Amino acid sequence: MKIIKIIYNMEANKRELGNKAEEIVAEYLQKNKYLIKKRNFHFGKVGELDIIAEKDNLLVFIEVRSRYSQNSIDPILTFSNKKRRSILKTIEGYLYVNKITDKDCRFDFISIDMFYDKPKINHIENAL
Repeated sequence: MKIIKIIYNMEANKRELGNKAEEIVAEYLQKNKYLIKKRNFHFGKVGELDIIAEKDNLLVFIEVRSRYSQNSIDPILTFSNKKRRSILKTIEGYLYVNKITDKDCRFDFISIDMFYDKPKINHIENAL
């Protein structure tokens, strides 16, 4: 029972850290004139989109990855082909659910290094 509790606490802490990183990225996007449309969109068991935003009449789907130590692997290297396929299917799901058929879209990848005094954001547009 104790092992389950420790694992649960680790997952909860990981989720809290991820939420903090997503909050910082959302603020960054808003400062750069993005309108946040939705956060943490789930499409069944297919996948999740961290942030959906709009800028210049363009719908932007954003994956956020963070790291908390310089010794951690670069977040872009954790973005597997399986995850990419899941995101593409989830984007299709979002467009279907919201009946969006005539909107230009883009996928961006944003990594955030949280171990600096001020978090460092790397924004890659058109990442897919």
